[in-house]
Amino acid sequence: MNLIDLLKGITPKEILGNTDIEINNIQFDSRKVQRGDMFVATRGTAVDGHDFIAVAIENGAAAIVCESQLNLPLSDSASPIECGMFGIVVVENSAEALGIIACNFYGNPSQKLKLVGVTGTNGKTTIATLLYKLFRELGYRAGLLSTVCNYVNDEAIEATHTTPDPLELNSLLAKMAAAGCQYAFMEVSSHAVEQRRIAGLEFVGGIFTNLTQDHLDYHKTMENYRDAKKMFFDNLPKTAFAITNIDDKNGEFMLQNTRAQKFTYSLQTMADFRTRILEHDFNGMLLSINTNIKTQNAEQYEVYTNFVGRFNAYNLTAVFGAAMLLAQKQNDSHCGQQLQIGASEILRILSMLKSVSGRFETIRAPQGFTAIVDYAHTPDALTNVISTINDILQQTNGRLITVVGCGGNRDKGKRPIMAREAVEGSWKAILTSDNPRKEDPQEILNDMLAGLDDEQKRKSLTIIDRSQAIKTACSLAQKGDVVLIAGKGHENYQIIGEIKHHFDDKEEVLEIIKK
Repeated sequence: MNLIDLLKGITPKEILGNTDIEINNIQFDSRKVQRGDMFVATRGTAVDGHDFIAVAIENGAAAIVCESQLNLPLSDSASPIECGMFGIVVVENSAEALGIIACNFYGNPSQKLKLVGVTGTNGKTTIATLLYKLFRELGYRAGLLSTVCNYVNDEAIEATHTTPDPLELNSLLAKMAAAGCQYAFMEVSSHAVEQRRIAGLEFVGGIFTNLTQDHLDYHKTMENYRDAKKMFFDNLPKTAFAITNIDDKNGEFMLQNTRAQKFTYSLQTMADFRTRILEHDFNGMLLSINTNIKTQNAEQYEVYTNFVGRFNAYNLTAVFGAAMLLAQKQNDSHCGQQLQIGASEILRILSMLKSVSGRFETIRAPQGFTAIVDYAHTPDALTNVISTINDILQQTNGRLITVVGCGGNRDKGKRPIMAREAVEGSWKAILTSDNPRKEDPQEILNDMLAGLDDEQKRKSLTIIDRSQAIKTACSLAQKGDVVLIAGKGHENYQIIGEIKHHFDDKEEVLEIIKK
C-alpha cells in the first residue's frame, strides 16, 4: 500500500523524504520490521519506540512515523532519505497515528460493520458477549472482541488483551467484514482509549456500565481513569447512540460532551430503559423492563432470565437497550431483505441465553453445597457478587465461604478493600493467591490482611496455594452453603513470575467434588 494512502486522516507536522513509497506491512515493534515495512515509533509505559528507530532502519524499514526527527541515524551522504527511498513522517501523537494507519492499511473495516463499544469497570465482557450471542440468534452475522475470546461468526480466536493493539484489532475487524459480519461488539478498556488503540474506528454505539476502583497502578487517580472512559464517548459521531447507566454517579458525566444521541438505563430511577427485579434465586431472575425511548410510547415487558444478581439486571438492561436502539436503526434503514427486530423477539432470546464463562458460573455439588466461580477482581464487583449471594441465602439460612486473592504487579490500593469486603460479607473468607506474577504471594496477602482488624482476621484464613484454598473452602461447606471462588473466572492459568501455569478454578472445584 502506498505511504500517502496510509496517511489519510492524519495531519503530519513534517514530512521528510519521499511519500511515494509502497509499504509492505506496519510494525510498532522494531524487532519485527522487515524490508519495505513502516515502523511507527510509539511511547509506551516501559519503553519508547523512538529509541529503536535505528534498529528498524537497519532491519529495512522504508518509512518511519515518529513524534520527533531528532537524532535519526540518517546523516551520512548515502542515506536512504537522500536517495529518495525513504520517508519520515513527524506527527503530534504517534499512537493516534498508528490507530489511523492501521485502519487505512486494513481498508477501514469498522466502516463496513455496525460496531458497538462497551466500556466501564465491570460488566463489559457480559454485555458485549450477550449482544454478540443475541444478534447471532437473531440470524445476523456478527463478531466479538472480548476478554474471554474473540469470535468471527462462530470461529473462536484466542484473546490476549481486553482490547487488542490497533494492528491486531483492525485485522480482526477486517476478518469480520470479509466474513460478511453485519455487527461487531467489543470491550473498550480505559488503557485502549488512553493509548489510542481505537483511533480511527467508527462506532455506531457506545455503552457505559459503571466506574469503580481499578487500574490505579496505571491511571494513578480515579479522575484520570474516569476521563479515559469519557474520552471514548467524546469521540463518538453524532450518528451514533450513547447509552449510560444513570444509577452510577459518573453515568451522566460520561455523556456531557458527546455528540452521539443520549440514552439512559436504570434500576432505580426514570430512564429510557428501566428494570425491576420481581423474583430471584440461584437459577435466575424474573425481570420487569420498561422502555420509554424517544421514538415510541412507554411499554412494559416481563422476562425470566438465567442470570442472577442486580449487577446482571444492569447488564441485561444495557443489552436490551442497545439491542432496541440497533433494531431501531435497522428497522428504519429499509435495506431490502434486512430482518425486522422487535422487543418481544429480543427478550425471547435473552431468556434463553446462559451466563458468560466465569461470570457467576454455578456448580451444584452432590454434597449439597453450591460453588460459584466469578471473575470479580475489583472491590465493587466482589461486593455485588457477595451481596447477591447473601440476598438469596437469607431464604435458606445457608452460609457463604469466599475464596479471593489479588493480582501481583497491579493496583495495590484495592487489596485491603477486597479483603475487608470478603470478610464482612462472608461466614468465612479464605485469602489466597490470584496471579502473583513477580510479587511474593505472601506480601500480597500481607497487603490484604492490612485491611482487617483483629476480629475480622479471626473470620479469615490465609492459604497461599490456591488449589488448597479452594479445597479447604469446599471441605468447610455444608448442605445449603455457597462457596464463592472469586477473581479469576474464565482464566485457565495462573501467572507465577513470568510463567503461565495451567490452573482453572472451575476444574479445581469439579475435581474436588468428584473426589
